[in-house]
Amino acid sequence: MEKNKYYIDVGRAVDLRNIKERRIYRALEIFPGFLVWLTLLGMFICSWLLPVWTAYFIIIFSVYWMLRTFHFSFYIVFAYRKMKLNLKADWIGKLNELVKSDPDKNWQEIYHLIIFPMYKESSVVIRESFKALVNSDYPKDKMIVVLAIEERAGESAREVADVILKEYHDKFFRFLITIHPKNIVREIAGKGSNESWAGKKAKEIIIDPLKLDYSKIIVSSFDIDAQVYAKYFSCLTYYYLTSKNPTRSSFQPIPLYFNNFYEAPFFSRVVSSSNVFWQMLQQQRPEKITTYSSHSMAFKALVEMDFWQTNVVSEDAGVFWKAFLFYDGDYEIIPMHYPLSMDACLGSNIWKTAVNQYKQQRRWAWGAEGIPYLLFGFFKNKKIAFNKKFRYSFLMLESFWAWGTNALLILFLGWLPLFLGGNAFNTTVLFYNLPQIVRNLMTIALIGLLASIIVNTLLLRLNFVSKSKWQNLLLIIQWAFLPFSLIIFGAIPAIEAQTRLMFGKYMSFWVTEKARRDNPS
Repeated sequence: MEKNKYYIDVGRAVDLRNIKERRIYRALEIFPGFLVWLTLLGMFICSWLLPVWTAYFIIIFSVYWMLRTFHFSFYIVFAYRKMKLNLKADWIGKLNELVKSDPDKNWQEIYHLIIFPMYKESSVVIRESFKALVNSDYPKDKMIVVLAIEERAGESAREVADVILKEYHDKFFRFLITIHPKNIVREIAGKGSNESWAGKKAKEIIIDPLKLDYSKIIVSSFDIDAQVYAKYFSCLTYYYLTSKNPTRSSFQPIPLYFNNFYEAPFFSRVVSSSNVFWQMLQQQRPEKITTYSSHSMAFKALVEMDFWQTNVVSEDAGVFWKAFLFYDGDYEIIPMHYPLSMDACLGSNIWKTAVNQYKQQRRWAWGAEGIPYLLFGFFKNKKIAFNKKFRYSFLMLESFWAWGTNALLILFLGWLPLFLGGNAFNTTVLFYNLPQIVRNLMTIALIGLLASIIVNTLLLRLNFVSKSKWQNLLLIIQWAFLPFSLIIFGAIPAIEAQTRLMFGKYMSFWVTEKARRDNPS
């Protein structure tokens, strides 16, 4: 790695030795939270001092929200159709046709390095993920599987790993268990540091001794609950071999939280389904997508940039930003339009599930740590084109600002000017018309919600045996919780995460509990 690119390994302001750079980075850490709080406080102040202008703003914002909802619905319908086609496609047949037309693209030379970082998950959860690997259509003698456990998880984690090793050691080309040491200096204990250790060990113990070509190895970093659909790796291999620059690309599937969907309570289903829709939307906008949760990329790229960051919480998007800076903007994400099934948030009881759901959303919202990382990297890297810097800076700032503010703007701004505007505003025609205008616009926006409900129903039919009419009705009624979900499990954890970052109260990696119930209801 180039010495002058030290900034790609910065996780927090305290990692910088230069005082001036540390202050710049610290200011950038403050900025996202400052922007959110400026908006929220400004909402009340402007409703009091500038009620007319605030009323016009909320009308414009409501129109924007309505149009955004239609835009959202349009894209997820097309994303669903594309995913359905990809699920049915004969990817092995496509690969065979590809090698006939171009012998240099021999898919049978491609290996898959699959890394499962685990903490204290049960063998039940892990076994289901490994069963899915075995049932996939890609040759198992081209799969190198790593179960990456944590030393800090104790002897119980080792015992679970041994059980899985005993059951699956002969099912793949190679099966490796790695143990990530605890208390490594300047590391954050979490997925990023664990998978980085696992990747390096796989290189040292398996890949280098066998002299495998790095450019012919695709690395998939999976959450421990990730279950691949049957054609995942053949689909991934096809995208890899047909991309313009595969070793400078990441490949993003669509996460579906279906492993325990019917076991999860209604609010967990709504939150997870909303996240699915967002990821489906992003698949249709490759210029805006970032790597999320489970994804794949070339082993060659990982080696060149020294694997994942070990001092951040949000390692999934972080690895894309690191690659983007390392390759001077010459790095992209390719949407696969192919699903991967994971767990919806589920605890031992409904209250525990709600707490876990909030903490999971807060950890995801901590992805705002990528804003100072990216902006500082843009400041240091002069080789990246300005238009790319501007586009990604705006997208990052706007997405995290919207996450923390939009739901609350919709909730409050429709009535705040009515209560705080004073007598002068209360006698205007705008005062009487504002609630009706906002209500009508939000009612029209509900059409977008209807499209989401339909797509969610179609996704369930693709994956599950049809349930009773009563259960299907409940799956529709649960969407009435969406407005509350956007605030309780959306805006509030996002505000907390960005406020923590603003005050330098850094978060550690919180591991989401993977609970399964024997009798789903």
